[in-house]
Amino acid sequence: MSVWEFTGKRIHTPVSLENRIRKLTFMFVVPILLLLVITFSVLFSYSSQYSDILHNVTTASEFNQDFKEDIDLKMYYYVVDSRYSEGLPIEEVKNAQELANSLLDTTTKRESWKAISGVLKLCKNLESKIYQIESTENYDDRQAQLENNIYVLTDLIQEYMYTYLYHEASRLDELQGGMLHRLIVEAALILVFGIASFLFLVRWLMKFGQSITFPVSKLCRRVQAIGDGDLTVQTPIEAREYEIQMLSDGFEKMVERLNQLIEQNKQEQISLRSAELALLQAQINPHFLYNTLDTIVWLVESGKYEQAVEMVTSLSGYFRSSLSKGRDIITLREEEQHVRSYLEIQHVRYQDILEYEIDIDRELEEYEVPKLTLQPLVENALYHGIKLKRGLGKILVRGYREDDHICLVVSDNGAGIDSERLAEVRSAIRKEKRVGFGLSTVHERLQLLFGPEYGLTVESVLGEGTTVCVMIPMQRERGNKDEAIRK
Repeated sequence: MSVWEFTGKRIHTPVSLENRIRKLTFMFVVPILLLLVITFSVLFSYSSQYSDILHNVTTASEFNQDFKEDIDLKMYYYVVDSRYSEGLPIEEVKNAQELANSLLDTTTKRESWKAISGVLKLCKNLESKIYQIESTENYDDRQAQLENNIYVLTDLIQEYMYTYLYHEASRLDELQGGMLHRLIVEAALILVFGIASFLFLVRWLMKFGQSITFPVSKLCRRVQAIGDGDLTVQTPIEAREYEIQMLSDGFEKMVERLNQLIEQNKQEQISLRSAELALLQAQINPHFLYNTLDTIVWLVESGKYEQAVEMVTSLSGYFRSSLSKGRDIITLREEEQHVRSYLEIQHVRYQDILEYEIDIDRELEEYEVPKLTLQPLVENALYHGIKLKRGLGKILVRGYREDDHICLVVSDNGAGIDSERLAEVRSAIRKEKRVGFGLSTVHERLQLLFGPEYGLTVESVLGEGTTVCVMIPMQRERGNKDEAIRK
């Protein structure tokens, strides 16, 4: 019997708890994602502009070092008909025009564009003056043209190029200052947004908690009464959450089915424990992200902007590889890039104790492996091997072909495992127990996908290090085993 049957109407229309949580998640996730996209876009834009301007400055500097001296000397030898003469330097002038055209394509600042356009026009004029000297037979006229035309034009070209270099260098300095200012502003915006979001969340959660705790308290008292033997049907509790309202209605309708309800509650407790375990596992990536972002902030505050950009790039590559468009099976090249991004990030955090090397046969790049095969092993080597060892340690990731199989090896020279613990880990892997640094999860998945002859083997010596070998078949096309398992 529902509230409708008791009163004819409800005070509040119940709303699904899932919808309320989804709405709250949407309100926070979308602005954060938008802010991250804007931040990454700005960083990418500055990086691209910085690279273009730096290339322009470098190219122009190399051009300006010897252009005038080469042209003047070669034209002098030509005019005086020296035995060192190599002919007219037409090719050098054309090369200068090509270089000016290439710089023109990547130049955006107005003053720089005018300067390099002037270089291009002067080069064309220089070419015509060289041909004019070639058509002049009188030696005195040639000398006059050399001094009044060639020398003057090469001086102007050099001066215009110096002007271009000055403006591009100024643009480079402005870009660096703008990048720092923008990063500071964005960091301030993120802080303000975070504080405002936190305050709003606290207020919303207080109301949300009250809307749950009050009816739940009433519901608890009703349950206690039922447990004490009160099986009379009463008016259901008013609740804003659809789920709580349904519980109250359900209690009143299912008083006579108390035994079935107890069994259902037991199943819900089992599901709850599974959810708690999934939540604990899901906390790994957020903690990794928080630590990485803290490191990026530290790099920016320390003025290490290039390292910060590199770390942001590695973090972007790490999560891009993690997503991999929803695929469970990826190429070994993608798996290598994922673990490389992870190690690049961790190397910045643990640079005093961590070295790494990745050596995977290039011929195996297009063969496919289950996603997230190597990263858990590398993470295990770092946290249970390298970090427990005093001094500098090294992680080596290798991949090679062995008959018709691919062997992926993750080894470290860390703390190692004693023989008793090693036996326990091997036993846990074989029996697919959740023991042994999480290796059994990777092993179980490999055997589900490829069969019992594949999986992990672990070798370790206490004080010397640990080696984990992954054996999988060589296959280029994705099979249907993972879909079958999901079904």
